[in-house]
Amino acid sequence: MILEIFTIAHVLISLVGIFSGFVVAYGLINGKQFAGWTSLFLWTTVLTSVTGFMFPFHGFQPSYVVGAISLLILAAAIFARRHLATGWRKTFAIASVLALYLNVFVLVVQLFRRVPALKGLAPTQTEPAFKVTQLVVLVAFTVLGVLATTRFRRAQLLNA
Repeated sequence: MILEIFTIAHVLISLVGIFSGFVVAYGLINGKQFAGWTSLFLWTTVLTSVTGFMFPFHGFQPSYVVGAISLLILAAAIFARRHLATGWRKTFAIASVLALYLNVFVLVVQLFRRVPALKGLAPTQTEPAFKVTQLVVLVAFTVLGVLATTRFRRAQLLNA
């Protein structure tokens, strides 16, 4: 029962992180930093990774590597955010989009594990449906990252 509640909380935190991350990405593409949304994104994404390590341990999982990488990227994003005026804008944009990508990557993995129709298409997650989906997500985030980095780097800082 407690594990189910914890799982629901973890998923809700993750979804808030993903939604707020898209708001932040929208701002970056438009040369703006939405301070409140950015804080929400960064801290819910940190909390997503931290709570991911709190599930029962059943041997080493690739999710541990993704979580550790995400925390390192988030540390860079948080540091860069505090130093935007001193040339860390590009790092902030890249780290933010990369952290969002990792959350969406895990979301796709979980959807293919838990949604019966998707699990039927790729039961082992080695099938073309899964690989193509992840490739599309990667390409979309690469484009998003390039746009966010170039446009945010040139823009004025705004707090909204």
